[in-house]
Amino acid sequence: MTLDNGVITSLQEQLLEWYTREQRPLPWRVNPSLYKTVVSEFMAQQTKIKTMLPYFERWMQRFPSFESLAKATSEDVLKHWEGLGYYSRARNLHALAKKIICMDLAPQTAEKWQLLPGVGPYTAAAISSITQGLPEAVVDGNVVRLIARITNDCRTFKNNANAVKTMTPIAIKLLNHTSPGEHNQAMMELGATHCTKTNPNCSQCPVKTLCLASAQGDPQVLPRINRTATRSVTVDRAWLENKNRLLLYRHPANAHQLAGQYELPSLESLGAKAPNDKPLAIKTRAITNKRIKERIHSEASLRDQKLSYKSKHQWICFERINSITLSGPHRRWVKEFLEKPKHN
Repeated sequence: MTLDNGVITSLQEQLLEWYTREQRPLPWRVNPSLYKTVVSEFMAQQTKIKTMLPYFERWMQRFPSFESLAKATSEDVLKHWEGLGYYSRARNLHALAKKIICMDLAPQTAEKWQLLPGVGPYTAAAISSITQGLPEAVVDGNVVRLIARITNDCRTFKNNANAVKTMTPIAIKLLNHTSPGEHNQAMMELGATHCTKTNPNCSQCPVKTLCLASAQGDPQVLPRINRTATRSVTVDRAWLENKNRLLLYRHPANAHQLAGQYELPSLESLGAKAPNDKPLAIKTRAITNKRIKERIHSEASLRDQKLSYKSKHQWICFERINSITLSGPHRRWVKEFLEKPKHN
């Protein structure tokens, strides 16, 4: 497709008309504010909207403003982020709030937003266009997919970053400078609700008449992006109880992702090896391109080994479990095990 002025104008008009009529009533769109937009953009990084909704509501009840967030303890912040994963986002958001409340005026350009913790090009463009009306184009996976299909771009991108970099100039060209925030949200909304990775709802797409992939080929195969191969990792962990206390491992404060959070201790941290006995449980989870199998062993299966306890190992009373910050999967597993009959 040649993106001439006529095509661009039609795309902008049809998108805006559809978005005005069909946008989802998301909580940060109700009585919108700079703070709500910032929080929603941080939470939406690598998390689906449907997943983050209850966390957003809980967050806003506890931290309704930059000021309340800035004054909170890091433990409280991480506790209210628990379950969303990628905890560096919470730490960056906390640090950003502390910087914002010291400013006379919030950053007025996307470039200045990027000087704040956790704010990259995408987040800066989203915040500045949605809350400040600045002509900045947002380019995420949804936008890449939408542009690739509209233009029937059949190139193979080496990775997601390469696809974003390639599509950014086109997104800038398509941007509606009169309503940049609404345009960006419409592009992302359409990608999330209609122009999905699989089974796109082309029949209800508001820009179907402008989509070359729909007219000339199979939209579902686009964009073509080489995916990083999934790695499989196995971690052996221990379930150890002592007088209504559970042994947990607390990650150090300088840990990249799980700083200050608790998990069931790995056998490696205890200086133990995986026993031949059948595990108490086998759990699986996925983080980006890594699939993790966690084998949880009972105390009985470890009795023949000498365990080495370190300062990072802590005995936590059962009644305190809900007050500490556990990683999301481990929170579910601990709850599940505590509700079962005696394990050993």
